[in-house]
Amino acid sequence: MNVKLLNFTPLWVCSNAIRTCWQSFDKGDNGGDKDKELIDRVGNKFKHASTLEHLHYNFYIKGISRACLQELARHRMASLSVKSTRYTLKELKNESEFKENDFQNASRYIVLTGNEMVDKASIKALENMRLLLGQNISLDIAKFALPECYKTELSWSVNARSLQNFISLRSSKSALWEIRNLANALFDAIPDEHKFIFEDCIYKEDKK
Repeated sequence: MNVKLLNFTPLWVCSNAIRTCWQSFDKGDNGGDKDKELIDRVGNKFKHASTLEHLHYNFYIKGISRACLQELARHRMASLSVKSTRYTLKELKNESEFKENDFQNASRYIVLTGNEMVDKASIKALENMRLLLGQNISLDIAKFALPECYKTELSWSVNARSLQNFISLRSSKSALWEIRNLANALFDAIPDEHKFIFEDCIYKEDKK
């Protein structure tokens, strides 16, 4: 899994939106300590989280499974542009046979769980998919045989309020392990000067 932050809204945009309510623009410091304190106080401590919706983050997420993508899509207040299987599944067509125990080779296309029985079954499903692509079957039909572990990638855009919700739910110990890894990777990718907005959302072992 790889997560890259492509773009983000500067903090002063959020603090400016907050100051609009009181017309206190003269008290701002262009996203500095005063503005950070204001965002933290109003958006986090006072729970006026709608103000955080003025902050947006654009990520490129690569190497998650289709199972993880399905979980990600449940978070509706975000925009997803996903790698198309219809146009890209042919990348698998010219591969040589995926053998039962060749986990390293198969991991280029599928997410492995570490459970040998499950991963062997996933490799078999991957090989079946490769064989199907050698038949006279359209990609639109063949893709129905894709295993849930098949890797995909996407651009994901989300506002800070929704990202707080995502990180809070998905970094939890009870979350699916793969999406938990994603939540932590997203947090790590956030600019350091923005992390104060999300620090109380990320699951910590000593937070019970």
